[in-house]
Amino acid sequence: MKAKGNSLTALLIADSELAQQFAQAVDHSRAFQIISELKAYPSEQSLEIRLKQLRPDVVVLDVASNLEVACELIRSVVSGGSPIQVIGIHRHNDSEAILRALRAGASEFLYAPFDVAVQNEAVARLRRLLRPDEPNLAEPGNVTSFASAKPGSGASTIAAQTAFALKRHTGKRVLLADFDVMGGMIGFYLKLSHSKSVLDALQSADQLTDSVWSSLVASCEGVDILPAPETPYAGIIDSGQLHALLEYARLNYEWIVVDLPVVFQRLSLMTISESDRAFLIATSELPSLHLGRKAVNLLIQLGFPKERFQILMNRVNKRDEIAVSDIEKLFNCAVHSRFPNDYFSLHRAVTLGQPVDGHSELGKAIETLAGRLSGAIASHGRKGGAPDPKAMLSYA
Repeated sequence: MKAKGNSLTALLIADSELAQQFAQAVDHSRAFQIISELKAYPSEQSLEIRLKQLRPDVVVLDVASNLEVACELIRSVVSGGSPIQVIGIHRHNDSEAILRALRAGASEFLYAPFDVAVQNEAVARLRRLLRPDEPNLAEPGNVTSFASAKPGSGASTIAAQTAFALKRHTGKRVLLADFDVMGGMIGFYLKLSHSKSVLDALQSADQLTDSVWSSLVASCEGVDILPAPETPYAGIIDSGQLHALLEYARLNYEWIVVDLPVVFQRLSLMTISESDRAFLIATSELPSLHLGRKAVNLLIQLGFPKERFQILMNRVNKRDEIAVSDIEKLFNCAVHSRFPNDYFSLHRAVTLGQPVDGHSELGKAIETLAGRLSGAIASHGRKGGAPDPKAMLSYA
């Protein structure tokens, strides 16, 4: 798949050591896609032929090995009449090399260790040169998480069905990720036969590429699925890997729906801190209401803004006497939606491994939720605010 960030295609001309440094830095930033690599300076004629064949956005050129030759190649590229831009690269911040490369016609200059933020700033400037009339790039994808206040409250069901409904509503790319590494059920519900899991994605988070990613995800009804591992995992999830995984997903999907374990677990709290919006799933049973209230208090204590999380009441019967206003007072938190106790529709969907019938009571409620989510994001964009990470990570 092509990243939404549309990394710039590059011809890299550099000696082995500098080329390796640059390539490793690009693996982290994904600011450039190296489509070809030359270990030595080509002749001007050879370079012209190579550029016509490859049509890269930029030439990334080593100006450390031989500054004179490098400047001649820069002048050759920029005088050729093509829109291709040149980036000079060096082993360190060499003021003479910077000045001469820019005077020769280079648009940017980068030096080891090729800081990711500096790469991204350079790409933004180059993009304006290459495509001045291009509209603003799309916003990164939205991460919406679902976690139960009490185990068995139905977070997995609502997360999965919401992902399918978002796909139908928006037609955009949707990822459904099962982060319940101890006992995830998404793969079982959808009858997936897939050897890879979210653990493989986390372990590869710093080296994710299109080909690696395609081997990690399964697909169902047009939604990409990142299932939980078959064997329960009780180890620690690294917060840096989690962040890298979600950032990669944001670049490639408009919607990332995450099914979390019970909200009190460390992984759930870390993921909620990375999410644009989180939903706590509760039922009208007293233990669930009790734990739901404790969960809300915990999130507030950890510094999560109230607009970032809301309650979803699941398995509501028409005869339930608890009013929404009473539940909101109990939780001190808004109730976003209520879902009916539609056992037969859900049983049929799970038996067949497919989305719930959109004409059923549960299906209609899911469709309404997806419509509200997609409409809210289109109208208001991403929400800000984050908890104190030290307080969150210390909770276990």
